[in-house]
Amino acid sequence: MKFISWNVNGFRACLGKGFEDFFKSADADFFCLQETKMKPGQADFHPEGYFEYWYSAEKKGYSGTAVFTKREPISVRYGLGIPHHDTEGRAITLEYKDFYLLCVYTPNAQRELARLDYRMEWEDALRGYIKALDSVKPVVYCGDLNVAHEEIDLKNPKTNHKSAGFSDEERGKFTELLNEGFTDTFRKLYPGKIEYSWWSYMMKAREKNVGWRIDYFVVSDRLFTKVRDSFILTDVMGSDHCPVGIELDI
Repeated sequence: MKFISWNVNGFRACLGKGFEDFFKSADADFFCLQETKMKPGQADFHPEGYFEYWYSAEKKGYSGTAVFTKREPISVRYGLGIPHHDTEGRAITLEYKDFYLLCVYTPNAQRELARLDYRMEWEDALRGYIKALDSVKPVVYCGDLNVAHEEIDLKNPKTNHKSAGFSDEERGKFTELLNEGFTDTFRKLYPGKIEYSWWSYMMKAREKNVGWRIDYFVVSDRLFTKVRDSFILTDVMGSDHCPVGIELDI
């Protein structure tokens, strides 16, 4: 099975930049989106053969997630089940016979780490939620997680230390999750490979490949043996992020 995740930074904008062509060519079984910035029905995109699930923020034009899947789930959950965290459309969980698929758009800590305290609350709540899922069946967790975990995951680690997405606190929370029985699929398969999934729109960052790897597929440790590949599609345009994905035998 093929899984794709992409922060589209505005789904309607991305539709105008070739999204549909990529969607068709990717032919994924599961296609997860983050930062859709829209309500259901605001875009004319309903691919044949796919079930679609949308979770929008209460605030217009902000955040939001969506999942397109060829396989109808047993159940669908929106949010973490915690009202404090469930106003921004940041998490969709699809249940299947052998696993859960969790699509997440993690809150950004923002400039000068203005939202770091909330980010820490979110990380603890999400970790508890994922562990509860994992106690029932394995989890495939993907999305824009807004953290470069290791120095290899961004072009300029020294100058970005304590920046949003590379603070000690955010990196530490990701480490905590991995230590609870989860695997960063790309880094496990390719420990020395340098590829990024996000580039600033400023200073020709993408052209110069001055980027960050902040989009992930993380799986329960016991599921990792079924991961055939984990990849980053750096040539796909349409957003300041590029798609990432895995192929899974399950």
